[in-house]
Amino acid sequence: MRQRYQLERRLSKRSGRHTYLARDLLTSEPVVIKLLLFGPDFNWDNLKLFEREAQVLQTLSHPAIPRYRDCFEIALKGGRGLALVQSYIEAPSLQEWMERGRRFAEPEVRDLAQKLLRILIYLHELHPPVIHRDLKPSNILLGSDQQVYLVDFGSVQAAAPREQGSYTVVGSYGYMPLEQFGGRTVPASDLYSLGATLIHLLTGQHPADLPQEGSRIAFEQAVHLSPPFRDWLRWLTEPLVANRPASARQALEALEHLDRRPALIPSDAAAVPPRQPAGSRIQLHKSEQTFQVVIPARKTGVLELLLSAILWNSVIVSTFSTSTITWVVLAPFPENLLFGLFMLLCWTAGLVVVGRILYRLFGKVHLRIDTEYIRLAHEVFGLRFRNVPPSRRWDIDRLELIPRRTRRGLYGNRVEVSPQLNIWAGIRKYELKDLQEPELEWLAAELSRWLKIPVERQKV
Repeated sequence: MRQRYQLERRLSKRSGRHTYLARDLLTSEPVVIKLLLFGPDFNWDNLKLFEREAQVLQTLSHPAIPRYRDCFEIALKGGRGLALVQSYIEAPSLQEWMERGRRFAEPEVRDLAQKLLRILIYLHELHPPVIHRDLKPSNILLGSDQQVYLVDFGSVQAAAPREQGSYTVVGSYGYMPLEQFGGRTVPASDLYSLGATLIHLLTGQHPADLPQEGSRIAFEQAVHLSPPFRDWLRWLTEPLVANRPASARQALEALEHLDRRPALIPSDAAAVPPRQPAGSRIQLHKSEQTFQVVIPARKTGVLELLLSAILWNSVIVSTFSTSTITWVVLAPFPENLLFGLFMLLCWTAGLVVVGRILYRLFGKVHLRIDTEYIRLAHEVFGLRFRNVPPSRRWDIDRLELIPRRTRRGLYGNRVEVSPQLNIWAGIRKYELKDLQEPELEWLAAELSRWLKIPVERQKV
């Protein structure tokens, strides 16, 4: 194998991928070699993940992460393959420690959690963030000196999945959060996997074997923990990604101050989203994959619009009188054309006013965000108009809540401006307005939790 590496023993095997302990004949150092074989069970997804692991490892430099050494193509009996060489870390995995009968108490697990969170802070704060996606006991090594290592980056994701096409769903059952099953992975997904791993260490039971309450791991009866640490673990393993810590740094800060400042962790009450205001007719449907809102138009201002329509109708009728028609027929061509244009403008203005009346009475706003796009459209009787062009879901980077305010009008008078919620996707803005302030506050909170983006409140 390049006449440099000598295989010593196989460490693992799965679906065309083999991992070996080998010896670097040039330096006499032990190394780990991962082989991807182009055999009968070859999978293109495996090739994509293998190449991504090699690319990502080359960019990483952390004492608790294996170092990239080499990557090359190899020729084997019956086919070819790829080899990825990494530094070898001589330490048992947490899985091996548990299989030897070792049990982990709360103080030791707290220490492990802090060390792992510091590794995740390093990974998640890279540009772009590096998401491990397969954090579990067998991928965490613990040396006799209590040093912790994170290994096996074979499932790593190094950017938000904006590309077209299907997603590669990777991870290990019991440690994967709900969003990861749907192909959507964010840094908070690693926090869930960390929480599930810590629960496994504390209870001695695989997370999938513990009782479930809804989609949440009900671990509390399987182990006795201090209330602050129990609540912290609940926080990490919240089923909805928006209910978990916003970052590994936030999770570490809360963990380091559990005994002195437990209020850093949201209480059960604080984790419950605000309720929809009484009397609101907004329809909200959300899941891990979609966020849909239907907002009926407010029926305010219909009387003013109706009076405007009557006024315009009077103008048109008075203009389009019998004498006027006679004048138009007998008038020279240029005057005839100008009058026709004038009438067209009058009718157009009248139709606009009528359209606004119909929208106030029967219109709706449709907002839909899924794993791919954000879309906003207005509808009357099933006909959609004023569609805002869709943007990529991952381009959404800002929520802006603008309260009710007044501004100076055209004639120097003070005009009241309704509150609105703006969703920014790059330079494109999606506006939700003509709502009461409590409704906008509620929608802003729901969107913030679902998108995991803070709300910016503009000052008046």
